[in-house]
Formats: sequence, structure tokens, C-alpha cells
Amino acid sequence: MANYVLKELHKEMGNGKKPVYPKMQTYSLYDYETVIEHMRVYTGNLSEGTIRAVIDALVQTMKSWMPLGHNIKIDGLGVFSLSLGFDMSSPSEQALAQNGGESGEGTKTKYRHVCVKGINFKPDAQLLKDINSEASFTRAESGVVTSKRCTLKTEERISRALAIIDKQGFMTLGEYAIATGQSRTTASQDLKRLVAQEKSDLTTRGSGSHKIWVRREV
Repeated sequence: MANYVLKELHKEMGNGKKPVYPKMQTYSLYDYETVIEHMRVYTGNLSEGTIRAVIDALVQTMKSWMPLGHNIKIDGLGVFSLSLGFDMSSPSEQALAQNGGESGEGTKTKYRHVCVKGINFKPDAQLLKDINSEASFTRAESGVVTSKRCTLKTEERISRALAIIDKQGFMTLGEYAIATGQSRTTASQDLKRLVAQEKSDLTTRGSGSHKIWVRREV
């Protein structure tokens, strides 16, 4: 049995009310070793080495074929596809974005740097059906968790972020969210904007759940 909370979005609907949606509470992240161990227990007759080889082969297949325009479908699991975006780590792209896509001469300039921003996953319908047949959820809180807008100015948010980094050498998303009073989703979007700013003091290392923020080297 898992817990969930009801959260309120910032954006209002046409009737002036803010949409409410259920959000699952998660308490841990299963790392690679844990996943391997659980798979070994479930299969029984497959060795740990065989399971590792299969997973590694899948990862290599995705890395090889998805950049060529191929989606990956695994029956019973779902479909994986790439999500593209502009590489805002490039100074030229940051300048173009701030100028609305125009060059200094006032002429339209195409973005030159496109990169993979993420991987989309569409689960198999049977997978969702199977999970729902076994899952049950309990509401963790009686009220609705409302989304709060950050009242801190940009300079103050940056100052708090740098204070954390200077103290321990890096900053996590959770630490920034707590320091600025934002939700993790809003804090993540806020950090993306701060990092993309010209001459920003912030930059990132790592990716996904291992991403951290550090001072940009001069």
C-alpha cells in the first residue's frame, strides 16, 4: 500500500478554481544493484551476470538506435522515444533566446545546437492494468497541498543557493526548494532559468536524480 497527497496547481481553470491532482509519495530510489537483486529473486534460474548482460545490452541498443530516429518498444513494458531541445549551455544559444531568436543585426537566426533533453516513456496498457490490479493507495493528508509562489527576488534566491554551495561545495534540488520555499518542480524550472542566464554563477554537474548545482568556474 502506498500513500498520496492532493496537490493544487498554480494555473487556474476557466471557473477560477485551481486543478487538484493526486501525487504519490515516494520514499526511496532503487539503484542498479537493488534492481538486479530483485530481478534475480523473481526469475530464480537466471544468474546475476545474465541479468546484468541483458540490461546492459538494452541500454546499448537504445543508445545506438534512438539517435537515428528509431523508437524502442518492449512488449509488456512500453515505448521509449527521444525528446529534443535547444542546448542552452551554449553562450550563443543563450543570447539568441534572450533576444527572442534574433541576431544582433535584427535578422532571424536559426538555433544551431539541438540536443537530447530527455527520454519519453509511454507505458504499455497491460502494464498499467496489471499494476492497478495489485496497487492500493491511501491518502496521507486530509487537506490539499497548495502551491506557493516564491516571493523572493532573483538576487535573493541566487544568494541562498550560493550560500549552500559555498558551505558544502554543491547544492541539491531538494535543498534549493527548501531554501527558497518552492516545490521541487517549481524549483527545478527556476534553476534552469538561473543557470541559463548570461554570466550566471551557477552551473550543473551530473544528470537526473544525481544532478547537483555548483559554482561556475571563472
